[in-house]
Amino acid sequence: MRITGGKYLRRKIICPPGVIRPAMDRMRESLFAILGDLSGLSFLDLFSGSGIVAIEAASRGADRIDLVEMDRGKKTTIEKNLSFVEEEKRLYMTDVMRFISTCPNSYSIVYADPPFNMEDKIGMSRKIALSPLVKSEGLYIIHIPSEEDCLWPDELEGKLFLTDKRKYGRSMLRFYRRKETV
Repeated sequence: MRITGGKYLRRKIICPPGVIRPAMDRMRESLFAILGDLSGLSFLDLFSGSGIVAIEAASRGADRIDLVEMDRGKKTTIEKNLSFVEEEKRLYMTDVMRFISTCPNSYSIVYADPPFNMEDKIGMSRKIALSPLVKSEGLYIIHIPSEEDCLWPDELEGKLFLTDKRKYGRSMLRFYRRKETV
């Protein structure tokens, strides 16, 4: 796998051992074309796997990336992949649900790529909507199987509102923006 754009273009990323479903190059390129310049933004990568999505964000200007991965067997590989990244970065080796419940930080962009067979991704997304993770006017993006799209609401807890969705074969990205209602 390689970085598809930005200052780390073509840098090789190692795939960690264990179960992994890395984001397709085409989907990553499209995602970051939609997001544009990330200069000055913070990026959270949930279920980070190899870390490639967070590294793409840094490559395209994000000045802070945080990664969350539960599988400790992937830690060494993720750290190797992050070794050339100059931007502020932090790797949390913990369960994503625990991280959502305890993290006090807010991010400009929160990207979640849960396992396709994970149950209650909508429930997890509702917890994210109620947490401080997504800054005001920030984005929450989730990668899901396209066949699940019809199950998803257009708003999450009156906090995150669907602004876009894109299909890539069997995959779909759903984009939600945080809007504070009065």
